[in-house]
Amino acid sequence: MGKIVCAMSVSLDGFMEGPEREIDWHLVDDELHAHFNDQLRDMAAFLDGRVTYELMAEYWPTADEDPQAPAPVREFARIWREMPKIVYSRTLESAAWNASVVREVVPAEVEALKARAGGDLAVGGAGLAASFAAHDLIDEYAVYVHPVLLGSGKRLFPPAAGRTRLRLAESRTFGNGVVLLRYARERG
Repeated sequence: MGKIVCAMSVSLDGFMEGPEREIDWHLVDDELHAHFNDQLRDMAAFLDGRVTYELMAEYWPTADEDPQAPAPVREFARIWREMPKIVYSRTLESAAWNASVVREVVPAEVEALKARAGGDLAVGGAGLAASFAAHDLIDEYAVYVHPVLLGSGKRLFPPAAGRTRLRLAESRTFGNGVVLLRYARERG
């Protein structure tokens, strides 16, 4: 059975976006982008909220057509286009690029998807990740801490109902100063 993996970038002070929803502080160079590609290319599907899906669909379908785009960007465009995507949205009527729309996060349906997926599932979007976390559906957190203090913005983790025990599975420092902290959910 695959895992549900939540991978997100965060500032050192815990924000996933700035006060104006900006993410221009993300330090995604070729090394980090190649790492993201290595992590995502073998996923069984991307599970995205509407906002994340729409942002991705604005850029990635044709990003590899730009001859000036770095190799990791061109590679991710192909990964994104070909990857099955499930978009969780109450308002989106349809989705393109190998995507289907699901209205609600239903834990039993997510567990069934996980059992038949044939690989790991990547959760994208802070709102969807918070919903998955509230239902205790996330098996692994990959937090990419960027060396910046934002002071305010949207927190990566909203207040939770209780404690969640995690075990450090990996840490890695990238050349640009970003640090990966990957934690597995301890169950039972």
